[in-house]
Amino acid sequence: MLTAPLTVEVRRGAVAHLGALLADSRVATSGRVAVAVGSGQGDHISGMIAPTLGEAEVFRVPDGSVDAAVSLGADLRKGAYEAVVGIGGGKTIDVTKYAASLAGIPMVAVATNLSHDGICSPVSSLEHEGGKGSFGVPMPLALLVDLDFVHDAPPRLVRAGVGDVISNLSAIDDWQLGNVERGEPIDGLAVSMARTAAEAVLGRQDSIESDAFLTVLAESLILSGMSMVVAGSSRPSSGGDHEILHAIDQLYPGTSNHGELAGIGATFCYFLREEHRPLSLVVECLRAHDLPVTPGDIGLTNEQFCAAVMLAPSTRPGRYTILEHLRLSEAEVRDRVERYVRAVGN
Repeated sequence: MLTAPLTVEVRRGAVAHLGALLADSRVATSGRVAVAVGSGQGDHISGMIAPTLGEAEVFRVPDGSVDAAVSLGADLRKGAYEAVVGIGGGKTIDVTKYAASLAGIPMVAVATNLSHDGICSPVSSLEHEGGKGSFGVPMPLALLVDLDFVHDAPPRLVRAGVGDVISNLSAIDDWQLGNVERGEPIDGLAVSMARTAAEAVLGRQDSIESDAFLTVLAESLILSGMSMVVAGSSRPSSGGDHEILHAIDQLYPGTSNHGELAGIGATFCYFLREEHRPLSLVVECLRAHDLPVTPGDIGLTNEQFCAAVMLAPSTRPGRYTILEHLRLSEAEVRDRVERYVRAVGN
């Protein structure tokens, strides 16, 4: 059952209005609220929120690891806070979501970046000794996106959000394939939400320099996250594209960011399906936003990408996608990768 956030606000100056949201008794009755900020903009953000949040204790999130989330969760429990506000990019929000779930308190997300749909999803993607894993968490109680911060964020990270939300189209096709081949149930509302999110970005002619585009991108990422809540899983936004993404993260950590890898995974999966029209539209969109399309664009050789494709199905056991359907041999994968690079490289 979908439980929508109390509020979703995309605007300039959202951080400065945080105090008004926290005054809502549905968030906190006594006003005892903690704030978690990333290491990069922590001092700046702390100074901005001080006039509206008074004596709220500010915790620094050093990285995007499970250890950081567990440590923050312990601090939140000891402080008997009613809620926690996570302010920052994807890593900070993911850590705060997981920490809030450990502490059993609601979480308010204030996004300063739009790199992926984790800003409003029921999943935290966190690093651990074995690489990176996905952990189920409650969706944020409320969500603010501050466009002033988004404009100041590294452009590459903002563009990455395009890759992540566009990959929904490939994930939906994989879900429908699972329905046909395995009888897997499909949630029509979740599909509609995920598809609408992707198509809202797919055909736009403006870019991240525009407030209008950033607003649509933010709304699309939020809608994508909510589609996972409706589905009860990441199925509407994570298919073979994300299997490839996770495999690259495991084999070649630090190669690229989540959204860029999701975009490449989606284009390759469309190539495997031999669906030329969707492939052309997705490639055109990614190229328009200066996002990578081929392995070489992110510094991987064809052989390395082939290894990731071979590993990909094992990253999501039980999930049926075009990769599991085709069950290509290593030689076949190598051939497809080479043909894919020739087809879309130019």
